[in-house]
Amino acid sequence: MVGRRNRGRLDIVPMKNETWSPVAVVGAGALGCYFGGVLARAGATVTLIGRRVHVEAINRNGLGFESRGRQQFIPVAATERIAAVADARLVLFCVKSNDTDAAAGQMAQYLAAEAVVLSLQNGVDNVERIRLHLKQQVIPALVYAAAEMSAPGCVRHTGGGNLIIGALRGSGSDAAAPERPLDALAAFLTEAGIPVAMSDRIEVDLWSKLVMNCAYNAISALCVAQYAAMVALPEVRAVMCEAVREVAAVAAAKGIRLPDDIVDAAIGLADGMPVTMSSTAQDIRRGKRTEIDYLNGYVAREGQALGIPTPVNRTLNALVKLLEQGKAGPAEQTRAEP
Repeated sequence: MVGRRNRGRLDIVPMKNETWSPVAVVGAGALGCYFGGVLARAGATVTLIGRRVHVEAINRNGLGFESRGRQQFIPVAATERIAAVADARLVLFCVKSNDTDAAAGQMAQYLAAEAVVLSLQNGVDNVERIRLHLKQQVIPALVYAAAEMSAPGCVRHTGGGNLIIGALRGSGSDAAAPERPLDALAAFLTEAGIPVAMSDRIEVDLWSKLVMNCAYNAISALCVAQYAAMVALPEVRAVMCEAVREVAAVAAAKGIRLPDDIVDAAIGLADGMPVTMSSTAQDIRRGKRTEIDYLNGYVAREGQALGIPTPVNRTLNALVKLLEQGKAGPAEQTRAEP
């Protein structure tokens, strides 16, 4: 529960449900700060683990949190140190897919045996990659929320806000402690103000989310376009639909049947997020490396391995990589492969 406002900050009343608290957010960028901010505002004990520019601003002023036209400053701990996961019962794992293996490996020596890791990431293979490094329970989550860092230590929520969680079939982790029930986690998050749905077919849901990413992310970045403007133009909408069909074909070859209305569902996403710019577009704007290799690039690679043509996804991946190279700062360009 949120208490009264005081000197620009919120006075926080601790949550009654402390089962999953303290919470650590690994990768406190836009989505990490959004979900961490919602939990902290509700009274959970939260530590944001992120980059120095945001950590310093948050420790100085609180987390700037803008949603539905309202600006708040939420008192919450922030640090650059991955060792801060040591006391966490729940870890929101929000790093880019490019950084999954490195971050999971760094966490391994600090994370308590009974901690639970919730992967709030794009792509379909992050949980398996995390489990290569950790014995703790790892849960996949689909994120249907849009946010951006509007300034150091400030997050702006631009749409959505719900999660879908579930257990992957035949991929139970070699847990050091008994697995905790997902419905209890869902109840904790829901109490804090994060709508959560449970899924018994999370593999299909993960691929359905990949469809959305492959339809929107690259085009939004390449054209600096919001979602509503993209679907409004017939020529662009046609390209998006073809990208979706390619993803569905690759999924089917891997034994995952996506809903029959997946093309319509993908186009309909813009109705709920009309002014959203994709995370790929935001990365390009900031000169950061994108996740395109784990979105359209992943589909292209899997399609090639399975003998399924994916020309649209292959083209979108290549164009974003070229744009990414041109927009990268000097440090990023130095690290780029020849």
